[in-house]
Amino acid sequence: MKIPSRIFLISLCFGVSAHGADQPIAIKAPRMFDGKSNALVQNAVVIVQGDKIVEAGSNLPIPSGAQVIDLGDATLSPGFMDAHTHLTLDYSGDYNLRRLKEVDLNVSEQAIIATTHARATVEAGFTTVRDLGSRFVGSREFVDVALRNSINKGVIVGPRMLVATKGIGATGGHFDPTSGFRDFLFGRDPDYTDGIADGPDEIRKAVRFEVKNGADVIKAAVSGGVLSLADEVDTPQLTPAEMAALVDESHRLRKKVAVHCHGDQAAHEAIEAGVDSIEHGSFMKSETLTMMKRKGTFLTPTLMATEWIMNKLENYPPPLQAKAKAAATARSEMFRNALKLGVKISFGTDAAVFPHGQNAKEFKLMVDLGMTPIDALKAATANDAELLGIGQKVGTLEKGKLADVIAMPGDPTSDITATERVSFVMKEGKIIRRGAPGAQRTAESTTPPDVAAPVD
Repeated sequence: MKIPSRIFLISLCFGVSAHGADQPIAIKAPRMFDGKSNALVQNAVVIVQGDKIVEAGSNLPIPSGAQVIDLGDATLSPGFMDAHTHLTLDYSGDYNLRRLKEVDLNVSEQAIIATTHARATVEAGFTTVRDLGSRFVGSREFVDVALRNSINKGVIVGPRMLVATKGIGATGGHFDPTSGFRDFLFGRDPDYTDGIADGPDEIRKAVRFEVKNGADVIKAAVSGGVLSLADEVDTPQLTPAEMAALVDESHRLRKKVAVHCHGDQAAHEAIEAGVDSIEHGSFMKSETLTMMKRKGTFLTPTLMATEWIMNKLENYPPPLQAKAKAAATARSEMFRNALKLGVKISFGTDAAVFPHGQNAKEFKLMVDLGMTPIDALKAATANDAELLGIGQKVGTLEKGKLADVIAMPGDPTSDITATERVSFVMKEGKIIRRGAPGAQRTAESTTPPDVAAPVD
């Protein structure tokens, strides 16, 4: 049957295949990482019908009438996940230029630029992200919620998103969007509607406000950060009472809690309070990591963010350079200790500190610090699915799961950098890209200008 030209054009614009919804698809490759096994499955076949996986395994028979997609010398995998992104932002360029743009960029333009970040991310093989903060100085709009909803409705192409809206933090702390600017430049001090709260009651109010406005997860800054001028990188910024209120209110509303945290004391108090994940964790000591292991708290190490900053140090003011060097020196030993102790490790990159679409470079950094390639792949699939609370839907290639299927050339257990060359992406049964990296890129996925914001 001839496909009407208008429908075909829509399919091309959205990067999806035009096969019939009821026609099964058989995806074949010599190898498959299924998200749960300790070795690759050989002679792999994944059968997809509609948006679900019907079967996945070795040497499976091809259903009659199926569309067969033979990907050649490749390895199939569940769609990758990134548990720490900022798709509405880009602070990978010159720091001082970004600060100027913080007061210049219109929020509507920011939203349009964010669609290019989403597309670059999903084309890189990341079909799910946890987006941990969409703060934009001077703006109260929820750009990440709009981006998530637009993707869910099929208006734009991007990864499945769980969003945190505006990170919660203390006055003058790492998440205070006015910290480092002159007083009252923006006409008022930020309050709970901006995520800035002081005291347990205000913290609860901020959590409720964010859930009301669409937050899937709660993010808070419990210690200082690298790319904020007005604080030390490892100082605690919430009291134990504030931390307890944050976790209690979030969990009451059935939302998980991720905390930006470099410092050991802040991490210890956050883990004790019951947070679900520590983001960064640069200065955590063995005692704190042991408590993480005991309580089942996830570590999201975001190695790529530190790597990018260290390679671009000249782009940052001297105080930030000093903080970055201290964090980079501490983080490698912390990560190795976490591996030895068996801490649960999730895959998260802090994408936006570096350009969107380069998320997979995190894999090599993890392996270089002692993680096995299989465990690194598990971190970005089954582990992240568990952390995000969506393991019943995604994270493995098995019957009944959503058909998020990607492929990379060769064998990633022999060369983990294969993850950086994803050549096939299917999300919920729809083919988003097929071919060499960049082969299907269009004007809507060109590199956007820098967007500035307070960062991790």
